[in-house]
Amino acid sequence: MKSPRSYSRIFLLLVIVLAIVFCVNISLGSVGIPLSEILSVLTGGEASKSSWQYIVLDYRLPKALTTVLVGSGLAISGLLMQTLFRNPLAGPFVLGLSSGASLGVAILILGAGIFGTALGSLLTSPWSLVIASALGSFLVLLAVLAVTLRVKDTMAILIIGLMFGSVTAAVVAVLSYFSNAEKLQQYVFWSFGSLGNQSWSGIAILATCTLLGIFLAFVSSKSLNALLLGENYARSLGVRLKRTTLVIIITTSVLAGAITAFAGPIAFIGLAVPHITRQWITSSDHRILIPAVLLVGSITMLICDAVAQLPYLEYTLPINAITSLIGAPVVIWLLVRKRKLLF
Repeated sequence: MKSPRSYSRIFLLLVIVLAIVFCVNISLGSVGIPLSEILSVLTGGEASKSSWQYIVLDYRLPKALTTVLVGSGLAISGLLMQTLFRNPLAGPFVLGLSSGASLGVAILILGAGIFGTALGSLLTSPWSLVIASALGSFLVLLAVLAVTLRVKDTMAILIIGLMFGSVTAAVVAVLSYFSNAEKLQQYVFWSFGSLGNQSWSGIAILATCTLLGIFLAFVSSKSLNALLLGENYARSLGVRLKRTTLVIIITTSVLAGAITAFAGPIAFIGLAVPHITRQWITSSDHRILIPAVLLVGSITMLICDAVAQLPYLEYTLPINAITSLIGAPVVIWLLVRKRKLLF
């Protein structure tokens, strides 16, 4: 097993690419801003036009920071799920957290047209969708944790999580059927995902949750390494499986739940980024994989957001669609090449 220092060049390259992609992402949009002006604003200077200063600091910089947090958080949660279940198809939303968030938003938006104006009045709050999504994810998390304390088999937890997702999806479908067209359209727009229009207070909350999840992932790195060799081997090394499983599920829930609450459901990143990262990082040591996945997830998300912005046009494509359109062919290409995708 190679030490983290042996991958220093790869990490340095990833950091440089991340910095470049971050600046390029901020420079793109319906209003073209030279890269030199972007660098001037980011380093504390002033742009030659006050409008450029406003666009960078109040819109594009918050969006780029949100993109980095979303990409890194989803990628790490995907790595944790694939390691816990030892399944290359496991993703951050395998526990039904995304479906729970969708249910919370559906009850708020679609339920307003069914149950009257009581729910509809809540939509006037700018934090209403975030709170509804977070509550939905939290309730599903409580149900999954209750199951985790009773069930020892990780595959059983995986199946139960999928069943929770199916139940919540069914409730959303019923609400959608009885909802009017205007509310249904609003819900569909939320399901597309959005990285923009985030306040600095919202970004601070998202950053806190993401950093907490990353910290818990690093703390669990030794247990994750042991889990790769099987539960019996991990148990022989003194790993407390139930406690470790609980910590990993809570970590994934904090990451995926917060991201879904603020940015909506975003596909592909958590599933594919760990596999893409393993094409350059051959080590199975999570002390190396976690920071590498964090960087690759941020870069990938920034590239997807740049594609979605349609430079110099007023339109912005749904980020959820872009991540799937870019990500699915990449995974198919990796599978066709028969590169190592399994553990």
